[in-house]
Amino acid sequence: MTENDPHAHDSAAGRQNPGAQPGTEGQAAWSQPTAPGASPAPAPASGEQPTYGEQAQQQNPGYATANPWSAQGAQTGPMGYNNPYPPTGGTTQQQYAAPGTYSVPPAPAPKKSGPGKLLAGVAAIALVIGGVAGGTVGYLTGGSSGPSVNALDQPKPAQQTGNAPSGSIESVAQKLSPSVVELQVSGRTAAGEGSGFVLSTDGYILTNNHVVEVAANGGQIQAVFQDGKKAAASVVGRDPTTDIAVVKVNNVSGLTPVELGRSDDLRVGQPVVAIGSPFELSGTVTSGIVSSLHRPVQAGGDETDQTTVMDAIQTDAAINPGNSGGPLANMNGQVIGINSAIYSPNSGQGGQGGASQGGNVGIGFAIPIDQARRTANDIIKTGHATQTFIGAKVADAPQGGAQLGDITPGSPAEKAGLKAGDIVTKIDDRTIDSADTLIAAVRTRAPDEKATFTLSDGRTVQVTLGGQPVPAN
Repeated sequence: MTENDPHAHDSAAGRQNPGAQPGTEGQAAWSQPTAPGASPAPAPASGEQPTYGEQAQQQNPGYATANPWSAQGAQTGPMGYNNPYPPTGGTTQQQYAAPGTYSVPPAPAPKKSGPGKLLAGVAAIALVIGGVAGGTVGYLTGGSSGPSVNALDQPKPAQQTGNAPSGSIESVAQKLSPSVVELQVSGRTAAGEGSGFVLSTDGYILTNNHVVEVAANGGQIQAVFQDGKKAAASVVGRDPTTDIAVVKVNNVSGLTPVELGRSDDLRVGQPVVAIGSPFELSGTVTSGIVSSLHRPVQAGGDETDQTTVMDAIQTDAAINPGNSGGPLANMNGQVIGINSAIYSPNSGQGGQGGASQGGNVGIGFAIPIDQARRTANDIIKTGHATQTFIGAKVADAPQGGAQLGDITPGSPAEKAGLKAGDIVTKIDDRTIDSADTLIAAVRTRAPDEKATFTLSDGRTVQVTLGGQPVPAN
């Protein structure tokens, strides 16, 4: 690992990161990518944990960790992605146990003595009496009723006419569905599918990095539109650190772009709609609410051993393998997030023996559209993304907060006067309770923004955030 590796572990880390794989102390550094070739980390023991469930693709050889959070299914390759649509030869799934995840104890067996017997008897008696009484009433009144009425004899109601009510799920589906595409992806070692949505009339499509990364170097991508038309696409650029990618569909025009909303004013409890292609069921619409905001979620890694940390929108809208890259929208039909990951406990047995595919349990995560918009704009204009950083390694502090490790000379952290050992507890008004929270809070901001860091000793330091290109790969 290089000194500036955004996810290199700090040896001074005080405690294990609950979001990291078992056996990994602290939090990876996050200011600059590590050179390829890092040794793969050993697979943790199986158990209940987040599973990487949305993209049906293999993780490229050389990745240091499999992604425990992605909601996109993939064929298991050397590093263990899940594939719900594998090629001939079977599937495997590698599972990782995460410390601090919750397990659900089995329900206790009902007691079979005492009042329980009495209550059961009473329930049975009530059921019998209700049945007899109902039958008797029906018999006594049957003889005096008029001609029988049969629903099958009734005429069909008038056909629905007019537009869907504004602000309804139906209206959101009508507005967005023409802009949502299924992405069928294949590479030398894996194949799968995911979702994306149209940004421009000439074919730019926004999706997740983990949806298309298998095709980034010599693979193939085919976009399938709502009307069934298909077109070849290619990767314009991708950012593994934010799990965002842009692809371009070739030789098309007149596509219907989505309307982008904003994610900085979302409220917990507001209704949202998700659209995508779960399990290749294109055009699937589900709905729910914003369950929480600013969830720091680790969602995978790439060839340089960078862990993706999202400052995610949590939703209970049903998201399943294949939804990755699809839009999460408000009730005005404006896209406010990119569906990217699910939490799916106890989804398999781990190892190389094969396991069941994780599915929706009502905890899904989306990348805020404000961050995705900025990254997509960088990719389209320059061919690569720009990552926001401060230039310091970081780990969980034992007493809470994020403890800084090595400071890169000349970095924003050094220029602001931050030192190794400083513990960050707040950025502006946001509480920092872990290394992941600090990473997510910084990455969701734009380069050159100013932020006030509050340290555990009460000092405040103003930091001008830096920006650096994410290496193309």
